[in-house]
Amino acid sequence: MELEQFMQDLASAAPTPSGGGASALSGATAAALASMVVNLTQGKRKYAAYAEELQQILVATQQLLTDLLAQIPADAAAFAPLAHAYSIPKSDPQRTVILEAALVQAASAPLVLLRQLATLVPLLETLLTKGSQIMQSDVGVAAAACRSALEGAILNVYVNTQLMQDRQQAATLNAAAAVLVNDNVIRCQRVYQQVAAKLQ
Repeated sequence: MELEQFMQDLASAAPTPSGGGASALSGATAAALASMVVNLTQGKRKYAAYAEELQQILVATQQLLTDLLAQIPADAAAFAPLAHAYSIPKSDPQRTVILEAALVQAASAPLVLLRQLATLVPLLETLLTKGSQIMQSDVGVAAAACRSALEGAILNVYVNTQLMQDRQQAATLNAAAAVLVNDNVIRCQRVYQQVAAKLQ
């Protein structure tokens, strides 16, 4: 999907794309910036000692870029059964079961996104020291985008789990999301702050 069309769809009254797709786009932006930093660091004599590690980071960030972009349509697809479930008449005895299953599915997409973002955070930390120092502002922007994606994605878990009848399952999903978010948000903020301190 072209970016302009995505933004127009995001701004429309259509239920998707929504916050989940926007969070995935933020994460993809972070991965793309990380790739750019590596591409502009490789080949420079000052960073020759990191050549192998930088290449590994590049492979990882390029794969993450692909995976995170794929989460935009995946998030919309995960919402579709939920939209259908809400259209089932309340008098239908199967509605509750179908709705519960749809809520679990809708919460699954942002959890996948959170797992992907969790693998990006340590790469950004590495680029603080092993990426070109003239590209550090881009590392900071990547960290800010990654943090935004993390904080957005967990809200898209919560918006589904709050409606679940099975509160134990809801708590399990919330806890799994929190494990992926809490520390990584702090780490992203730390990267951002270190970059800001260098540049000021």
